[in-house]
Amino acid sequence: MSKIVHFEIPVDDARRATSFYHDVLGWEISQYEDQGYWLVRAGGDDEAGANGALIERGDLHQAPVVIAAVSDIDGALTRVEKAGGRVTQVKQPIPGMGWAAYARDTEGNAIGLFQVDAGATA
Repeated sequence: MSKIVHFEIPVDDARRATSFYHDVLGWEISQYEDQGYWLVRAGGDDEAGANGALIERGDLHQAPVVIAAVSDIDGALTRVEKAGGRVTQVKQPIPGMGWAAYARDTEGNAIGLFQVDAGATA
């Protein structure tokens, strides 16, 4: 069984969105390297719920996306297609963290998949 471990909220103006989520929800937000990706700490490690990110709006990110942890991302992508979904971004490394991919479910919703693997490299 896979649990939601991360979320991504698309934004048009990162500065405006960062201020909004900080002021309204108290989230701690910091840009990830020099990318259009801002990490969100939405609570302490001992609290229930997932942390996430703000991401520049794009083709995939038109609406919020939830990311589920999987133990075998290749197997999960195969299951997506067998179940009638569509892979929209193949497995890609997040160096030192793991592997990420995106798909569309049978209803057209974007979902993310993430496999932890500290040895992931480009």
